[in-house]
Amino acid sequence: MATSNFETAIRVIDEAHALDPRIIRVEGKDEPYELVYSKKMSDYLEKRDPNATETLRLAIRAQHLRRWEVPRDSYAMNKAGYHLWRTYLKKRQAELATQICLDSGYSEEDAHRVGALVKKENLKQDAETQILEDVACLVFLDDQFEEFEKGHDEAKIINILKKTWGKMSERGHELALAISMSERAKELVLKALAD
Repeated sequence: MATSNFETAIRVIDEAHALDPRIIRVEGKDEPYELVYSKKMSDYLEKRDPNATETLRLAIRAQHLRRWEVPRDSYAMNKAGYHLWRTYLKKRQAELATQICLDSGYSEEDAHRVGALVKKENLKQDAETQILEDVACLVFLDDQFEEFEKGHDEAKIINILKKTWGKMSERGHELALAISMSERAKELVLKALAD
């Protein structure tokens, strides 16, 4: 059962996501993109690990916390700029999530654990960090991949899919293969897996 600290932290995280100026249409209703994204992250966590700890649930929900405030084009539009942007975002989002947890009544230890998960520390060695990575990859494949692939050539998309697949656990792979995709998206995934 969720604690009142958890409910408070989720409410504050969702309030922050609701400020995202990017609005998308979901089931006939306008919604802030990051709020929709964070709820999809929580939904996939339920599929990936229905018994997840509160700290993992919070980290999942805070994954893109206030991300829109640091646009991608605020860094050089090349590979190095992309990595600098991602590194900065992880650190910033972890700090914001940690503070929300502290303000919501969590211990220093639990709040910093949420931050470490948001930063994806010890990926492949930490089971919860791996679950977070699986969930992020699943949401990418389910929510963002089809639109993303339209803007890039096939070789780059296949390379990205291979990298995405390599980040995931076997359970993540099982869930990914169950995602409903267009024929074109399925074709690209199969090509990536065949290499």
